[in-house]
Amino acid sequence: MKQILVIDDDLETCKFLTEIFAEEGWHVESSQSAEAAREAVDKVRFDLIVSDINLGSRTTGVALLKEFKSAAPDSEVILISGFGTLETAVEAVREGAFDYISKPFNVNEVISTARRALKGRDAGAPAAVLLKEYSEASGLVGHSHKMIDLYKEIALVAASRSTVLITGESGTGKELVARALHRNSTRASGAFVAVNCGAITETLLESELFGHVKGSFTGATADKRGLFEEANDGTILLDEIGETSLALQVKLLRVLQEGEIRRVGGSRSVRVDVRVLAATNRDLEREVKDGRFREDLYYRLSVVTLRVPPLRERTEDLPLLAAHALRQARDAGARAATISEEALVLLCSYDWPGNVRELENTIAHAALYARGHVITPEDLPARIRSNTRGLDAAPQTQSVFKDLPSLDELERRYLIHVLQSVGGSRTRAAEVLGIDRRTLYRMADRFGINLKSSAE
Repeated sequence: MKQILVIDDDLETCKFLTEIFAEEGWHVESSQSAEAAREAVDKVRFDLIVSDINLGSRTTGVALLKEFKSAAPDSEVILISGFGTLETAVEAVREGAFDYISKPFNVNEVISTARRALKGRDAGAPAAVLLKEYSEASGLVGHSHKMIDLYKEIALVAASRSTVLITGESGTGKELVARALHRNSTRASGAFVAVNCGAITETLLESELFGHVKGSFTGATADKRGLFEEANDGTILLDEIGETSLALQVKLLRVLQEGEIRRVGGSRSVRVDVRVLAATNRDLEREVKDGRFREDLYYRLSVVTLRVPPLRERTEDLPLLAAHALRQARDAGARAATISEEALVLLCSYDWPGNVRELENTIAHAALYARGHVITPEDLPARIRSNTRGLDAAPQTQSVFKDLPSLDELERRYLIHVLQSVGGSRTRAAEVLGIDRRTLYRMADRFGINLKSSAE
């Protein structure tokens, strides 16, 4: 029987994880403090340890991870957090965590992650990729599930030499992802060079990338090194790679295949050791089908593909992003120190076609126009103020609705119906309702439903 240890300072979380793991046929113990966890590890050799990162004490889950991997290197460790960051994900992977998941829990994700960890342990899977120390913040902001998944992908691929294609809409932060990959790679001490391929004419772009020799064209008065040479032993980001011509794509393919460049007008090749990252807001697969992008180059670039989610897919991050943008505005001299609840509601109801960049510009605008220290709806641009998507309509109180059940009563009835339909299984009920187990427990408590006797 597999031995599992759950560590969380929240009793309900311990109960929830203990129950779903026990339903898998595993023996589960739980601890609500670092001290109790240490005592448990001294007594039992656990196959899997699942620990919260924030334990409400001086000891963090990452610190415990180091201790456990030192004392019991064969044990797999999964870290959980409600406040995930790229830096924490990188540190967790670097210290040997099997995975890193965020709250609130998705039942299926927790169980599948635990199964994979145990399966990998049985197969003697190698330790997680070790990454270099990072020295500065990533600039990526957000704790949503989609951002946590992105952080994990960055942590896992940063140390490799593989080319990475970063996709996402304009303004999502693709260059920040590229910088994070470089900063957490073995090339962090080398140069990071970013070039916007869509902002430079084709003739000039070739010279910028590969350099040129004296006399190769009008104005070439001396030999000039290109950006690939400048990035030697480091990383180059080819932003807006989808804007390049087919002719230039052939030359980029040669760099990836041969590891060498040839300056414009030159006759000899120059070896370069550069990790290539590319970014685009275009659908390159569609571009390949339409004959506007070389298929062989696409496959060379997309060894690993990272997708940066648009802001509308992670609106739960918007308050955090807005606060971050406001801090930046204050650093630039703005007076506003906070955002009113009414303004935040308007911000959260907007679609943000320009994504994080548009949000940052909007907050900078509002912080400058604010009449006091609080950003109000009147300080926001007209396009934000005029948007009403998602805003609640005024409550209806007409007597015609007096005999209808309240929303709470409907929720209560539906919860009882689901529990009866799944035979009282809390795991299945949570899956049907599309919520995690902790939310299920809270709903049951609110409605006075005993989950161990759900036939009432």
